[in-house]
Formats: sequence, C-alpha cells, structure tokens
Amino acid sequence: MPDFLSNLTAEGAGSPSQRCPTGGNGSGAGCVCSWCCCGLLNRILVITFMVILACGVVVGNIITVTVFLRSKQFRTPQGYLKVSLALADMMVGLLVVPFSVYTEVALVRSGALPVWYQGYSATGGSRPWQPCNLIGVVFAGCTFVSISTIFLLTAERSVAILKPLHKGSVITRRRTFLLISVSWVAAFLLATSPLLSSRLFVLEYNECSRMCNYAFVPEASRQPSWSILLLFPAFDFTILGGTLVVNVLSFSSIRRYSRRRKFLAEAESQPGSLRPSFSDIKAAKTIAILTLIFTASFSPVAAFVVGNVLGYRWCNFSFFAFWILASNSCCNVIIYSVRDHRFRKGLHQLFHKTLHPFPKNSC
Repeated sequence: MPDFLSNLTAEGAGSPSQRCPTGGNGSGAGCVCSWCCCGLLNRILVITFMVILACGVVVGNIITVTVFLRSKQFRTPQGYLKVSLALADMMVGLLVVPFSVYTEVALVRSGALPVWYQGYSATGGSRPWQPCNLIGVVFAGCTFVSISTIFLLTAERSVAILKPLHKGSVITRRRTFLLISVSWVAAFLLATSPLLSSRLFVLEYNECSRMCNYAFVPEASRQPSWSILLLFPAFDFTILGGTLVVNVLSFSSIRRYSRRRKFLAEAESQPGSLRPSFSDIKAAKTIAILTLIFTASFSPVAAFVVGNVLGYRWCNFSFFAFWILASNSCCNVIIYSVRDHRFRKGLHQLFHKTLHPFPKNSC
C-alpha cells in the first residue's frame, strides 16, 4: 500500500547499467545494491519470504471474504466495508507480490534483466510493454482503497457510537455500496493521475524496493515535476488524520459512557436505545486497532518519502519500508480472529463444515 514518491531521486530513474549484476557485492561505481539483492542466498531468502507472504495474504483474505459473505449476521454495512478492504488486500497478494517473485526468480535463473526491464522510457516506441504500468497502479490503487475504507469503517462506527438512534437511517446498504464504489474509482483515478497528466513519469521495477514504483524518465530528472506526486502523501495523511480525529471523538464518547455506567441509577434511567451497545463499542475498538496497525506499517514509507525528497535514496530502508506495508495485507484476518468472537465463530463453522461436509449416518 505505498506512496510511490519513494523511488524518486535527484538523479532520476537508474539505467540498467547502474544496477548490480546478480550476486554482485555492490562495490562498483554507481552500482546500487540493497540487502535483498546482494548475493544468491539473500535473493533466495527474499523470494521465500515473498512466496510465504503471497500465500498468507491470499488465503487469509479469501477466508475473511468467505466468512463475511456466507453468514447473514455479517451482511451489514460494516461487513461489506470489511469485504472491500479484504478484496483490496487480496489483489496485492494475487498480483503485486507474485510479480515481484516472478521478476526475482527470473534474475536468479538467468542473471539477466527481463526484456521489458531494459531501457524502458516513457516514449516507448517499439519497446516492449511495461508490466509495471498495471502492477504499480494496482499497488497504489489498493493502498488508497485501504486508507479510504478504513476511514469509512471509522465513520460508520462513529455514527453507531455518537448517534445510536440514527444509525439505521444514516448507514444504509445502498449508501454503503455507493461509498465503496466511489472509493475504488477515486483511488484508481488518483493512482493513474501522474501517468495521465504528464509524460514525465513512468512505472518501473525498482532495484531497491523490489516493487513497481513511479520514476522519472531520464530527460525529466532535472525538472521539479515530482511535486505532482505530492498529491499521494497529501491524500494519505489527510485521510489518516481524519480517521484519527473521528476515533478520538468516538472514544471520548465511549469514555464518558463508561463513567456514567458507574452510577447505576443514572445508567438505568437512560433508555437503552440512547446508549451505544457493547458490540458497537467493541467493534469501534477493533477498527481503532486496525487503524493504528495500518498507520504504523505506513509510517516507514512516509519517512522514506521525506528522505527521498531531500535527496537520500536509503536503498536498504526502502526494501523494508515497502514490504512492511505489503505485509499489512495479511494482518486484518488476525485482528478479526483475536478481537471478534462472531468472526471466530464463523471460522469454526466454516472449517467444521469443510471437514465434515456430510452428516454422519445414524445406526
């Protein structure tokens, strides 16, 4: 889920001649060598990590979508928002991570860059199509979808906490589906906006992060056009900041309600419909944990963006920053399993019926 500013440098995108050969030690002049691509053993370990991560992301989010859609109790606005979040994470596991695995395996097997990797520029001409034009947009778009969906989940829980009487009329399925559709369309429009608005940017496989990232075409490296990509961190931090503000308001209300519960007479005199339910409060806490974990996984990328704009490349750090963010795609199913007893019950029913599809015959 990244900010693709992270691979812009004052020198622009590196050419193939600047990249380390497979197994190189990174000591050559102008050679860029990160921890993940120096030596055969390191490459194999990184590929193994990528394969495990892809399997974990795909399996975990398939389970999440199945549990939410097969049970009627989860067919709520909150449940549909969580399905949208799981689908965005699953696309990372199905497309983004496997493409990195494919590229790394190709580098290990042949020791040469793929045809599409070499000498790519925005002008293209007869040169091969760049797969990163798809993979990079998917990664950026899914990141924006995740951020906006977390905000919508927080807003939905905020209404349930602050205005429990109006929850049913304000939060409807129709409005939820509309907001989900708008978030997906807006996210992918934002992801493609640099490529559509200017020919100064390309998407290419970066030798540091081991992912498809935005970069300048060589002739554009001396222009201050990178400011266009500042729309990405501006969008991310605006949405995350709004999410944190809404969480603060919700938990302030929960704290006041918890204090009132100590006075039994006052609590009992207040109609139950005017108070948030226990399940609403617990769901709000679960979404707050989800928000904090996503923010923590996103922060290294944000720090790298700042350093990159200042002229630092931080090649090793970029690998860890981007893959910590990618690893967040398999965290949500763990959070639901720990925090949501209804989700655990759905998991139990799912695997119980899978293991015992037919009832035992009675004697």
